[in-house]
Amino acid sequence: MKLRSFFLVLASFVLITLLVAGGAFYWIIAQSPIKSLSLGRVTDPTAALFIPRQSPVVLSLLANPDRIEAFSEIAVPLRQRGRDRRRFDRLKTSLLSNRNINYEQDIQPWLGEEVTFALTSPDYDRNPENGSQLGYIVVASSRDPDAAREFLQRLYSRDAIASESELTFETYKGVKLIYRRNTAENRYTSASAVIGDRFVIFANHPKVLRSALNNVQAANLSLESAPGYQKALNIIKSPRIGVGVVNLPALAAWIAKTPLPPELEQTLTLSLNADRQGLVAETALAGLLSDTTVPPTLSSPVPALDYIPQSAILSAAGSDLEQLWEQVAESLTPQNGFAPLIDQGIVSLNENLGIDVTQEIFSWTEGEYALALLPNSQWLFVAENTTPETEDAIAHLDTLAEDQGLSLNQITIGDRPITVWTKLSPTTQNGIPDLQTEVKGVHTTIGNYELFSNNLGGLELVFQDQDPSILDKPDFRDAIAQLPKNNNGYLYIDWPQTQPFIDRNIPLFRLIEFVGKPVFDSLHSFTLSSRGRENGINRASIFFDVKD
Repeated sequence: MKLRSFFLVLASFVLITLLVAGGAFYWIIAQSPIKSLSLGRVTDPTAALFIPRQSPVVLSLLANPDRIEAFSEIAVPLRQRGRDRRRFDRLKTSLLSNRNINYEQDIQPWLGEEVTFALTSPDYDRNPENGSQLGYIVVASSRDPDAAREFLQRLYSRDAIASESELTFETYKGVKLIYRRNTAENRYTSASAVIGDRFVIFANHPKVLRSALNNVQAANLSLESAPGYQKALNIIKSPRIGVGVVNLPALAAWIAKTPLPPELEQTLTLSLNADRQGLVAETALAGLLSDTTVPPTLSSPVPALDYIPQSAILSAAGSDLEQLWEQVAESLTPQNGFAPLIDQGIVSLNENLGIDVTQEIFSWTEGEYALALLPNSQWLFVAENTTPETEDAIAHLDTLAEDQGLSLNQITIGDRPITVWTKLSPTTQNGIPDLQTEVKGVHTTIGNYELFSNNLGGLELVFQDQDPSILDKPDFRDAIAQLPKNNNGYLYIDWPQTQPFIDRNIPLFRLIEFVGKPVFDSLHSFTLSSRGRENGINRASIFFDVKD
């Protein structure tokens, strides 16, 4: 078994189980005639007692792959079972076969109902001379500890024969540990242990494994004791097949390679389940805002969505954009590791538009709003216009455009007057001086709404009868039907068309795509809906529409 790092085997082990659960489950029930089937359970990750409170990223699978596969025998029609069984087999072997691990022989006999992967530390040895040494652990529940020990013995023996390595055995706090050291490079590459009758734990270094055991004895150090994490799980009571936890300051510090702010816990907890329509996630954001309860304000999609064309590849809608920004601004404390990212985004938007968007747009959008990205990089913004203050704010935008050297022109499309912001630039045509007109923005009034776009094409799509609104789009209607009726609005993303834009602007998202590759490869769209705040926990629901 040729490996640069033994931990690649362990990473493959947890990835294969996560992919089988998250990626294959929608295949099982997408066309099931039994609508009430559910695999998820209301259970919490038991491995949290090994994970440090400030672990940047934790992913837990809470359903055994065999139970998922057995479930498919009931959930899908007979004609599909052979196809789904072959898909499971390909997933099980694709990552493990070239590492000389057989799922049925090596893992299946002892694997329980839970597998947890965690990035425990951005630098486990804190030695500046060797750079940042990431710490990882994998914790798997065991239903047969003897079979688990036999697996470890076989795995280490095969690896010792195939490479230059030696094994070290140690008893630490009553637990027998096994370490593998690469003798050629004089460094540890893995550590593992079977803990009682419940867990098998793997780490990429002995220090990481010992630290995990220390967390068990000092309960206040573990994720299990983190108040925000516990509050989130107490609020999210829906069945789940997986749980993810992101410590926002720790992740931001890891990305920026800066020290972690002390005594700061801001966590995003995600609970994942599946039904016959797709994957549903419940999220809880803790530690950013005050311990208050703010109920959702809407019980149906805002009528502003009537002006968003069905061809939109990204759309967001709700009410009172000013209040939304106030909540965001409240969370942007100096200790918030993600505050610089949000600030940078606002600064970039201000520079592109030449205005302060928080003052010139957010401040007056107190009614309904809808924002959309259309094909060919066209943007459309719809804002409710029902007060004299709103009228004054829109007129002020025209003044700001003129202050930037743009010309204001009035044109008519059909019988609808449109204000156009244009920029005149000198040019030459066939040696003759000329002027080039570039449209920088347009807006018009329709009923109680003001519509803005970066070009005329954005408004023309609204006026075309052959392009109905997004409210008439079957995929959008199906998506919001899976989300809570009471909410603060929706964010809808057509994944195939927006993926290049997201990957280009959010490189970190590629890591998420890698872990959930089977899902993202077949992801058609995802829709997010905010559910307000409960005892200081901001809640949201996400529906992933996956297609076979």
